[in-house]
Amino acid sequence: MNRWGRAAVSAALIGWLASGGVAQADPGLYAPSAGTEATYFQAGPQAVTEEIGFGCCDSTGAKYDLWYPTDLGAAPHPIVVWGDGTDAVPSRYAYLLRHLASWGFVVVATENQQTGSGDEILSSLTYLLDRAQDPSSIFFGKLDTTAVGALGHSQGATGVLNAMIKSGGAIKTAIPFELPAQHWCSTEPTCTDTRRIKAGSVFFVNGSADVLAAPSDQLLPWQSAGLQSVRAYYEATTVPKVWGTLNGPNHNDIQGRPGCAQASFPCTAGVYGYLGYPTAWLLAELRGDTTARSAFATGTGAFLSPSPNWSNQTSRLEP
Repeated sequence: MNRWGRAAVSAALIGWLASGGVAQADPGLYAPSAGTEATYFQAGPQAVTEEIGFGCCDSTGAKYDLWYPTDLGAAPHPIVVWGDGTDAVPSRYAYLLRHLASWGFVVVATENQQTGSGDEILSSLTYLLDRAQDPSSIFFGKLDTTAVGALGHSQGATGVLNAMIKSGGAIKTAIPFELPAQHWCSTEPTCTDTRRIKAGSVFFVNGSADVLAAPSDQLLPWQSAGLQSVRAYYEATTVPKVWGTLNGPNHNDIQGRPGCAQASFPCTAGVYGYLGYPTAWLLAELRGDTTARSAFATGTGAFLSPSPNWSNQTSRLEP
């Protein structure tokens, strides 16, 4: 088990013992802010097809899972690549990935459970781009290969940033969820450094109750301590960027279906908060949706307004 995996198991065990081994109750339906978040919190208009083990394989033999609009129609669809957390598989995140597909995205996810380097995430993109050029594939001529986003959780959050850095501009935007601090991987090739991102955009999202990934803030300046907090990663990023902390979620809430059902421990609030604004961000950055983009605009965007669901909202994004 790698360093991240050992840390996660230890922290999870401590939390489990402290709570007496009793799962926390689902707190109920998330109430999104009116407007942009509420719009994209709802499922999109497309019926969705899920294909587990659709394609094969990356360099480790891991297969690819897909979520996509059942009716691909004539218009090309933006692509989303996904990065799993340590020892997780894409089906853990099926509620979120199905939600994205309902809004018109074609989502491809490697079943690889160690995605921090970004290499296997890039392999999944190559796989799907090849299908877009294959006359025998259902994706032939159906994908917008110039509109690629990358999303990932925990180790996969590091992975999607590394994939973006290595992609040569092919990945236009990334959303790292629950990004680990650099000290968890300081001796491993799966670390990331947001100073190396030279193009595209990034939307950082973390949960306020996450004790396994990077905290929102750190005591020492990142220039001397390294990137040990989400704020440090955000400040070190020079491309257009946004950051927000969901109030309440723990490390694995993003896996909920929809509350904490079937999520790995710990989970406290469910997947709800990860639906609305991340979907709007992808529509803004990959489909050119100006209304969605305006929600994140520096100084004026709705995302920056006071909200019971979010804190630390900050943006460096032109309208």
